[in-house]
Amino acid sequence: MTKDYIQITKDISANLKGLRKDIPETMQGFSAMAQGALKDGALSKKTKELIALAIGVSTRCDGCIGFHAEALVKLGTTTQEVEEALGMAIYLGGGPSLMYAADAMAAFEQFTENAAKGR
Repeated sequence: MTKDYIQITKDISANLKGLRKDIPETMQGFSAMAQGALKDGALSKKTKELIALAIGVSTRCDGCIGFHAEALVKLGTTTQEVEEALGMAIYLGGGPSLMYAADAMAAFEQFTENAAKGR
């Protein structure tokens, strides 16, 4: 059964609303850290998102895979670029990373199809 990464990210986003309300300073701090880490510098935002996807695979984080796959689609990332980043995650993480790399490709494909439909 393929995981529905579009639904996973929607569910997590909905669940984060309570945290934003209840611990706003922490959530604002996390958001500021993310914005700082992702902005273009010596590495492009796309490269940083590819790294984040690979880390999401290696840590087996479905939410991370979903959010970073979606960001990569929005950045115009090619399937080959995603596959090469996942190749590094597999190389460094072995069998468990291989299993999550397959999930990450499914997430990227789901968001690509969703974007093509204009959603």
